[in-house]
Amino acid sequence: MASTASLPLSQSDVDDIAARHPEVFKNRPWRRYRAPLAILAVVLYSVYCWSFFGIGKVLQDANWDIAGNYLADWISYEVRPDFEIEPDGAILLEWPRFSPLGSDPDPDWITTQTATMERVRASDGATPAATAAEKTANSFMVPDAKGTAPSSAGTSSSFSFMAPDAATGAGTAGDAGEPAAPETVVEEVITEATVEVGRGNLIEIAPTRVVLTRGSESVAVRLGPGELVTVEGEMPDWVQQKRAGRKVLASFGFDGRAEIDYDGVKVRHRFIGWENFVFDANSPFWGKSAGEVLGLIVSGKRIDPERSNLSLAWNNILYNADWQHLDVWTKLLQTIVMAFVGTLFAGVVAFPLAFLAARNITRSRILNQINKRFFDFLRSVDMLIWALFFTRAFGPGPLAGMSAIFFTDTGTLGKLYAEALENIDDKQREGVRSVGASPASVQRFGVLPQVLPVFASQALYFWESNTRSATIIGAVGAGGIGLKLWEAMRTNQDWENVAYMVILILAVVFLFDGISNALRSRLMGGQKR
Repeated sequence: MASTASLPLSQSDVDDIAARHPEVFKNRPWRRYRAPLAILAVVLYSVYCWSFFGIGKVLQDANWDIAGNYLADWISYEVRPDFEIEPDGAILLEWPRFSPLGSDPDPDWITTQTATMERVRASDGATPAATAAEKTANSFMVPDAKGTAPSSAGTSSSFSFMAPDAATGAGTAGDAGEPAAPETVVEEVITEATVEVGRGNLIEIAPTRVVLTRGSESVAVRLGPGELVTVEGEMPDWVQQKRAGRKVLASFGFDGRAEIDYDGVKVRHRFIGWENFVFDANSPFWGKSAGEVLGLIVSGKRIDPERSNLSLAWNNILYNADWQHLDVWTKLLQTIVMAFVGTLFAGVVAFPLAFLAARNITRSRILNQINKRFFDFLRSVDMLIWALFFTRAFGPGPLAGMSAIFFTDTGTLGKLYAEALENIDDKQREGVRSVGASPASVQRFGVLPQVLPVFASQALYFWESNTRSATIIGAVGAGGIGLKLWEAMRTNQDWENVAYMVILILAVVFLFDGISNALRSRLMGGQKR
């Protein structure tokens, strides 16, 4: 029978349909304004959030220079020489205790002019009389201390409560009570210094004057008289002096900055890269090129007679004092183990409990509700809170982290497993039951083949997710690399170490994400993407 082509509805047909179904043709003018109203609602909500959280004021008051320095700290390091100007005009160059340039730095970006100078200084170990008297007068151990009645002799007492006639710092004439004889020494000192802070940036330091140069601009800063610091001429925008006569701050962009005060200059010179990443300054391989290190390892004379150069180099890398590679890698392994063991135990415990929670598997409503509420209790408390509880109970360490992951994931996986069981196809189970199989065999052959790939896929996803979560809970004392990361952040100086650990965490997460996706695709019968 040939099909009849559809004909357009006549007006009478439309009127007839409209009479029978008036709601279809009812005019709803508000529908035309749904899109504009939705856009207006989003705009109003955005304005409300902008006002409520004070986003405009935050952006206005933000110190973007600090933000830039903070980001630069992730990929660079600073060298911090301090130039102290003595009253006699000598300039002392001092370095931090743990300088990245080692214990005796001599960088090529600092040039100095020296001269022989007679300097007067107090004898070593001598105490001036005024200082000793002042200490005695302010001591609570002396009966005639400052602020009490003077002794009959008009001088502070020379005994303490420890022994009636024991001598204190006052001493007798010709001893420590007399002014120490000044000592005149002849030594070579720095009289002028020039610091090159990047290309085209100079700091020229003299006892009474500092000249700062950035590119084509230069400005002179006069030191003294007294404690005054004066900028000569017009001050460029890269030089700041918050209070007249006080210290001057100069910025050289990414290359560094300087702080000029009446008694010295503090320089902060920034270099791209991570300092001493392979060998620290105490290693015999420090400062050598890769070719020199390789030559020492392959055919060089033993540096340590008790071990080969290869063993010594590997030991120096592992126990690098600046980067602590072995400790970081150990903490990263702890994080991986925490995530794996916590997820594994959670899956093992959630598996049988899910069968008790599924309504179509266990017909007892009481057991269903007890297990479901138990799952709700475990997963309603965040993993971070569980980590705080277990850190208090077990002390800081991986056990607290594994327990937190185990508790949280038992509740979440149990709920997901129970829902998967409740959505199975009962026909397969009824088919196995119809051949006279035991209840255990019904579950084994009628239920597990349907849900096992889903269970494994969800467990793999949580293992991957917990690798990230273990880092966060580690920061509250639950062990792993998270605690190490938090310790580095608290110093507010070792941001390159923070970047190093973040890169390691990202590498592990990317690796496990790929492994988890591949395994889930195989389990679910899909294609690997």
